[in-house]
Amino acid sequence: MAIGKSMCPWGLRAKSLLKSKGYQVEDHLLLTREETDAFKAQHDVKSTPQVFIDGQRIGGFDDTRRFLGVKIADPKSTTYTPVLMVFMVTALMALAVSHAAYGTPFTVRAGEWFISLSMCALAMLKLQNLDGFATGFLNYDLLARRWVPYAWVYPFAELGAGVLMTAHVLTWVSAPVALFIGVIGGWSVFKAVYLDKRELKCACVGGDSRVPLGALSLTENIMMIAMAVWMLARL
Repeated sequence: MAIGKSMCPWGLRAKSLLKSKGYQVEDHLLLTREETDAFKAQHDVKSTPQVFIDGQRIGGFDDTRRFLGVKIADPKSTTYTPVLMVFMVTALMALAVSHAAYGTPFTVRAGEWFISLSMCALAMLKLQNLDGFATGFLNYDLLARRWVPYAWVYPFAELGAGVLMTAHVLTWVSAPVALFIGVIGGWSVFKAVYLDKRELKCACVGGDSRVPLGALSLTENIMMIAMAVWMLARL
């Protein structure tokens, strides 16, 4: 479907996928709403694109992927990918900043920046949908359950501590804040997952997260605790 300046992204993806699998693609664009509606009625389908191979209708983009043996992830399944991507990107950023500042990526400051930048990135993801984060956070955080506004305070505290730690200023503020939220958060995750055996989604990357609450969620808190203790020890 290509109506006006709008081009169906699923059609483009289907076309690209077929070509990548060695198919010669004959593209038939539906240029008006009337053409689109007539096509749907003719083939008794509810959506476009529709792929035909040797005259046989395969179906839409997902149907085509199944036909070609391409794995389709369950949209409801849990995944650690969002957190892993945050850690990968912040690690690369820390190495890059260290190289710019000291001429080598492998410094103690690079390790510090990795943790503080990770805190900032994770806080940013939480702040994109603060209400959604708070709802998920209230499922397991022990302090938030006792004092509900803490669910809205947490991302700002994490961001503030991360920024100050990155700049190496006001350590007497940032380190105690990180230590406090890290200890409370870590114990909350440990209790929910390992003591109460609850299967929950982690709010660490925002409200609509599919990240399971578990080891990586605990890692975020352990990193904050370690960074806080490290910086307090250097005061």
